Amino acid sequence: MTTTFKESIQDALANPNLRGALGRFSEAYKISREKAYAGMDFEAVRDAVRDVKAYGASHLEELAEAFKAKAEAAGAKVYRASDPAEVKAYILALAKENGVRSIVKSKSMATEEIHLNKHLEAEGIEVYETDLGEWIIQLCHQTPSHMVMPAIHMTKEEVAEVFSTKVEEGQQPDIPKLVKFARGKLRNRFLGADMGISGANIAVAETGSLVLITNEGNARLVTTLPRIHVAVVGIEKLVATFQDVQPILQALPRNATSQLLTSYVSVITGQVPNTDGSPKQLHIILMDNKRSEMAADPKFRQALQCIRCASCLNVCPVFRLVGGHVFGKVYTGGIGTILTAWFDELKQSDDIQGLCIQCGACKDVCPGRIDIPELILELRRRLAVEKGMPLVQKAIFAVVNNRRLFHSLLRAASVAQKPFAKGGFIRHLPLFLSDLTDFRSLPAIAPRPFRDTFKEIVQPECKEKAAIYAGCLIDFSYPEMGESVVRVLNKAGIQVVFPEGQTCCGAPARYNGAYETAAGNAKDNIKALLEEDVTYVVSACPTCTVALKDDFIATFESLGMEDAIGDARKLAAKTLDFATLVKKLVDEGRLEFKDGQQAETVTYHDSCHLKRTLHAQQAPRDLLKKAGFTVTEMKECDICCGMAGSYSLKLPELSAPILERKLENIKDTGATSVAMDCPGCVMQIRGGLDKLGSGIKVEHTAVRLAKRLK
Repeated sequence: MTTTFKESIQDALANPNLRGALGRFSEAYKISREKAYAGMDFEAVRDAVRDVKAYGASHLEELAEAFKAKAEAAGAKVYRASDPAEVKAYILALAKENGVRSIVKSKSMATEEIHLNKHLEAEGIEVYETDLGEWIIQLCHQTPSHMVMPAIHMTKEEVAEVFSTKVEEGQQPDIPKLVKFARGKLRNRFLGADMGISGANIAVAETGSLVLITNEGNARLVTTLPRIHVAVVGIEKLVATFQDVQPILQALPRNATSQLLTSYVSVITGQVPNTDGSPKQLHIILMDNKRSEMAADPKFRQALQCIRCASCLNVCPVFRLVGGHVFGKVYTGGIGTILTAWFDELKQSDDIQGLCIQCGACKDVCPGRIDIPELILELRRRLAVEKGMPLVQKAIFAVVNNRRLFHSLLRAASVAQKPFAKGGFIRHLPLFLSDLTDFRSLPAIAPRPFRDTFKEIVQPECKEKAAIYAGCLIDFSYPEMGESVVRVLNKAGIQVVFPEGQTCCGAPARYNGAYETAAGNAKDNIKALLEEDVTYVVSACPTCTVALKDDFIATFESLGMEDAIGDARKLAAKTLDFATLVKKLVDEGRLEFKDGQQAETVTYHDSCHLKRTLHAQQAPRDLLKKAGFTVTEMKECDICCGMAGSYSLKLPELSAPILERKLENIKDTGATSVAMDCPGCVMQIRGGLDKLGSGIKVEHTAVRLAKRLK
């Protein structure tokens, strides 16, 4: 990452107003969004949105021509522009032809995307944004910090200061008064404007109609009062029929602002008279700007299913820390990173793609069912292919891809760490490594890895066998977790084997775009794990489980390694996460826990991969209760802890505040211990609590259950 980008992150983190506003909004958003969807089947709604938008993305040319025919039949003039220069040239020529000196605008991210205002103002034309948030940031000469609430980063005091210095002195930080002031100042702009420029949320091919969904009413003034109306519409807004508007109308306000419906839904079809009876000029510009290229890309076509609700920003644990300006462009957040890579250029996403922590919260709420985390990974892969990996990273992955060398180095490190390790933790590191232990203690590498201690476990002979996939953390830092898994499965009549050839699951490489390294890890693991004749392959690490079940296949598909996919599917079919397998064994009556007295009150932290990819969040809770624990839920139990593998090493300045919030939520429950199913989360949370000197215990569910076996 560039120094400038890192500095922009530090600036954002140092802004208490920004963090306060975004933090409060994200907390309220989750609750209010749930209320907005009460009584509705969100999954059905977003299936409908996805279908409508996916059809549009795969029929752009057909829909654009149909829209053009219908809109022109109704009196509009439709111009199809392939790039920003054509859009700007058309509007400037139209303005000059009609003597336009003043323009009002509303609801147009598309014109923000192409920097239209700057182009027109350079020609001496006055341009006024009229959406309140847009007007505020125009006065500040800023870009939007959020796609729906562009000035969310500003307090009322800051807005009052802007109005006082830029418009009229003496404005007070009173929101109703500020709104009234803005309305009064903008009203004359509407009345005096020669041209109104808007965007559109939806363009209907069947009727040639534009649909605008707004709250402030200014879009109606922009589209009706001036004698010329220009609508700049990205072609991804096209839908086939008027019926297709319905699911978008259901999802957009609920996902964007948790409203059942916005204050205004305007449908514009064709030319209408001006107030003096003359016909209003209606120009509709269908802008491509690489959207057709995106539609032709089998990976990224799904990004055109975005309806610009910005819900992915609202639930992102990183966005609520840094806001939108660190993204440096008009579009922000995860989807903004993807759009920037396409609408600007791939290299513009080089820094900002690194912000994604891969927690998957955005994927859960996206009404277009866009797999944003997966597309971010694809960006990383393409960037790695285009510009190559940094030398240090390349050297690290070369080591990880050599199992014997990698494991030898870890064994050597367990000896070398002794001056720094105490009580199972490394609490301080020297020199340039000191940042790694600033906000949490690190686990010491175990004196003996699990692959060694496993050989000493006396197991019963059983007909049924399972292979354990340990993953690096359990193997080399937390062997007691692996030993607990063996004890639990043995009790259920399953003998456990440890395939020696297993190595890193490849997740660190894959999440950094090094797919070739990840594929090498995948092939080694598949060979090792399929050599054993077992019923199950079980892992107590959700990230590793996802690698075995999903990522190996996806990586091979991305690299065109068709001949490797068959074995990857065989492995995936046998693989289960620990909690799901144990819940199955309990339900089958093969496993029981001690009953009687309550063991302890615990709270549970949901690991991102366990909940959002494996959908196994209920199994560990049920198991803990069956084992006699009282489970008390924590606030934001399913928000990422900030670990995310190498993310916490690359961006400790973001990992630390995310962890800080998690620890506060844990402490607020009053529980004496916290359970989880991911060794990475254990590392992060246990290290954070140790740094605080807290007595709250942090344990993997497997360890907790093994102690309660009957």
